[in-house]
Amino acid sequence: MGDRGTGKSVAVRALSDLLPEIDVVEGDAFNSSPTDPQLMGPDALEAFKAGTALAATTMKVPMVEVPLGTTEDRICGTIDIEKALAEGVKAYDAGLLARANRGLLYIDEVNLLDDSLVDVVLDSAAGGWNTVEREGISITHPAKFIMIGSGNPEEGELRPQLLDRFGMACNIATIFDQKQRIELVKNRMAYEADPEAFAASCKAETDELKAKISAAQKILPDVTMDRDMALKISGVCALVDVDGLRGDIVVTRAAKALVAYEGRDVVTEDDIKRVIGPCLSHRLRKDPLDTMDGSFKVMLGFNKVFNGSALKDFSAAMEEGVKDPEEEKRKEEEAKAKEEAAAAPKKAGAWGGLPGFGR
Repeated sequence: MGDRGTGKSVAVRALSDLLPEIDVVEGDAFNSSPTDPQLMGPDALEAFKAGTALAATTMKVPMVEVPLGTTEDRICGTIDIEKALAEGVKAYDAGLLARANRGLLYIDEVNLLDDSLVDVVLDSAAGGWNTVEREGISITHPAKFIMIGSGNPEEGELRPQLLDRFGMACNIATIFDQKQRIELVKNRMAYEADPEAFAASCKAETDELKAKISAAQKILPDVTMDRDMALKISGVCALVDVDGLRGDIVVTRAAKALVAYEGRDVVTEDDIKRVIGPCLSHRLRKDPLDTMDGSFKVMLGFNKVFNGSALKDFSAAMEEGVKDPEEEKRKEEEAKAKEEAAAAPKKAGAWGGLPGFGR
């Protein structure tokens, strides 16, 4: 979420170029895996169980966008009218969830998405499967995707149940550094003048990132985390009052992914510190009277738990709660100023108040 015109959508749409290609069954509408039955559509699964060899090919990780004006039929899929009229058979026309299987599902202006469509997407995101029951068609297919959303918070807030489904969140702000702004403008103008030439100029950097991500995918299964670290992560989640267990799970996954991306195999305290803010800040309960930023509150909780004070007397830390150090500092300064004003010598002839009051 962030300011308009900051390149949020551009960054998301470029992700598919950075990810390694995946193996799929040739001509399959569900991007079925040729080897994993849990990632196969109905037709590929039936052929796999029958022992039929599946023709395999490779493709870029699919990036599927959900338009704001779409309908439930287009998201879930519906009957194939063309086949029904031409061949007189009931056939399934795959929707956006089927096309996003094993890929990325992107919702631009996610805070403006219709509530009924939000519920449909959440059902599939929760279980990784989409079930369609309509017009005499009954079908269940895998819908395992990474959901990405973007939007401007000034245009509306996200529903809490949708916000909690996003693993991580970040705030995008406008860049005010002149040199960086000029560089971005020049890059944009160069791309508009010749998109292919600009993409070619970035190919070496893109291939380097793609290779690094591919290597991280191989390292990830071997990344380990001490039990003590996992206990501390749960301690932070409990301290800042995060609902449910998704926060604990996402922080653990994000820390392991970061370690694998950097070519290591053991999670450290610093790794958790780098990811815990984006993983938990959007999960905190909203209090309209609380002016403290969510990420700031999470970092206070992290420091309290990982520095040892919370684990030595966790119940006392819970009762103490998370305080804003800026607010505490302001109160101390105000009290000190009052004491200095009270202790300052009075001018000759000034009224010092009634005896026994004021000091």
